[in-house]
Amino acid sequence: MIVRRFFSISSRTSFLKKPQFDVKKIIEMIPQYQISIQNRELIEADNIILGLQRLAERYQHAKKINKAIADIQIQRKSIEAQIKKDRTKITEYSAALKALKEQYQDQDNQLLELKSKISETCKSLPNLLDPTVPSKTPHIEQWVNPLKVYEISEARAHVDIMLKKKMLDLQSASNIAGMSWYYLLNDGARLEQALVSYALKRANENGFASCVPPSITKRELIDACGFNPRDMNNEKQIYTLQDTNLGLVATAEISMAGLGANKVLDLNSAEGVKKLVGISRCYRAEAGARGKDTKGLYRVHEFTKVELFCWSKPKNSAEILEQIKQLQISIVEELGLSAKVLNMPSNDLGNPAFKKYDIEAWMPGRGKFGEISSASNCTDFQSRRLNTKYQNDNTGKLEYVHTLNGTAMAVPRVMLALVENFYDPSNGKIYIPECLREFMNGQRYI
Repeated sequence: MIVRRFFSISSRTSFLKKPQFDVKKIIEMIPQYQISIQNRELIEADNIILGLQRLAERYQHAKKINKAIADIQIQRKSIEAQIKKDRTKITEYSAALKALKEQYQDQDNQLLELKSKISETCKSLPNLLDPTVPSKTPHIEQWVNPLKVYEISEARAHVDIMLKKKMLDLQSASNIAGMSWYYLLNDGARLEQALVSYALKRANENGFASCVPPSITKRELIDACGFNPRDMNNEKQIYTLQDTNLGLVATAEISMAGLGANKVLDLNSAEGVKKLVGISRCYRAEAGARGKDTKGLYRVHEFTKVELFCWSKPKNSAEILEQIKQLQISIVEELGLSAKVLNMPSNDLGNPAFKKYDIEAWMPGRGKFGEISSASNCTDFQSRRLNTKYQNDNTGKLEYVHTLNGTAMAVPRVMLALVENFYDPSNGKIYIPECLREFMNGQRYI
């Protein structure tokens, strides 16, 4: 099957139910949604806000039509009751029944159109924003392994080092696949395997069950998770498969979220959460489109990532996000990387995120910090679209779960950071952090 950057299919069957939105609550919170739309700086902000402003009017109109339909049904049943008593009145009332039927069909068609517009408006809305989310600039929450001096050194550029040590082959990959693809070879491949094994171990120790999810999913799942074909910069994100309704996942978050689709989850553990860690290959269609970081491992089309995913009771999700962040920090600490933990601003959040943390590690060869992980609380944005619920202990009612995700290990970027920070130009060796050595047969240097 040929991989394309466009989507073409004449028909599809949906496995997801239509999302059910709390329209009354959305109407009550229109000002908060307007702030979220504006602060995220969405490309379609004007159209989304226009639909939001019409939502209350359309909702009231739909209620009126519902009442009109109910009145028509009452009239129809009254006539049918009279005919049942006296069959000779069928002819007398046939015209009235025909008129009522036409009125019903007209009102029903109007209602369907209104419901469709209301649903589309609700689907287009981003999540609300946590009050602690900055508006424009990331807020540094803490430093991890801070350095006294942040050295910038071309001698530490990971591409040159890894090519010299035969850990990386970019030219052959370019010949067979194009720019932003790569071969990891020898110690490069072994280092990837060590990073994956280490991240899985740490996640398992923190209560995450293991998963190997699909790397291809239905487009409706990708859309429901909030991964649109184009990102906030109007650049293509998702590879799709020609003449199918399938796409390659940009992160295992998508296929792991699908594991809970159309299900009622048991969240009766003490923590009120189900935790999953998955390893997958991830695909980004426009890896080098921004005109920077096109050489090397920072921005690539395909990479291995270990992903954390949680389904949580709503009351617990803020705490779970902090737990994910702490696990990520502990991994960075043990790897010995110098990094900063950022509370990300609203204009850097995708539609699903209520709040997001990023961790950026210092990369001396690049001469700047670079993102190596993120963690997001998506509240019920994804679960409403995926129909993922749990049973409320107190009320017994089915309610939507909160979903959270976080990076345990984005392999190429962490590998880049390790090579650039732990390469010693004086002896040509790369130091291997102690936490990785058990997965590299005790090897201390490359």
